[in-house]
Amino acid sequence: MRSIILAVLPALVSAHGHVEQVKADGVLYQGWNAALQYQNPVPKTVGWKADNLDNGFVSPDAFGTDAIVCHKSGTSNGAYVSIKAGSTATFYWDTWPVSHKGPVIDYIADCNGDCGAVAKTSLSWTKLDQQGWISGSNPGTWATDNLIAANNTWTITMPSNLAAGNYVVRHEIIALHSAGSTNGAQAYPQCVNFAVTGSGSGKPTGGVPATSFYKATGKRLP
Repeated sequence: MRSIILAVLPALVSAHGHVEQVKADGVLYQGWNAALQYQNPVPKTVGWKADNLDNGFVSPDAFGTDAIVCHKSGTSNGAYVSIKAGSTATFYWDTWPVSHKGPVIDYIADCNGDCGAVAKTSLSWTKLDQQGWISGSNPGTWATDNLIAANNTWTITMPSNLAAGNYVVRHEIIALHSAGSTNGAQAYPQCVNFAVTGSGSGKPTGGVPATSFYKATGKRLP
């Protein structure tokens, strides 16, 4: 049975995408790939483990549950991206379909210690950046088009005054191709642990829990 599951896995994961790798300060790190769960032991990754074998999404009817925090059954997986405050980090998606247009949004939360020990629903998220609709119509050019044009990558900048410590960055695409239908929007949150170094003293402020980001019937992006 295990060999059968592995054999069909490539077909399952080809539809959408996930953050396969993350690069910061010249070092490339392994993100979460659902196929890794079949290794024994499961290797540590900077990307949070998630129950998304099909690279699936979180639908609006689950926006108020812990699935929206770091994807379905998301848990920290032990490793960290080492990054200097003020440096950039690049997320490498394995793929992203052109049809799945929508915004790309990044948030950060302070773990106040080991990111593996914090309850994900208690994380307080502050927005780092966002990009949505850019130009045109029906459906026009969106942030996801820029991601695809950059070889399925997205780059963020860690705040230069951020205090040293452990943080989670929540990197998310929201696909809107079916958003005209009830329960049609598709959220693809990806969480990555970062160990920030530097002499800054700033901390994220004004954060809120991810479960309060969106409403199933609302039109608001935080």
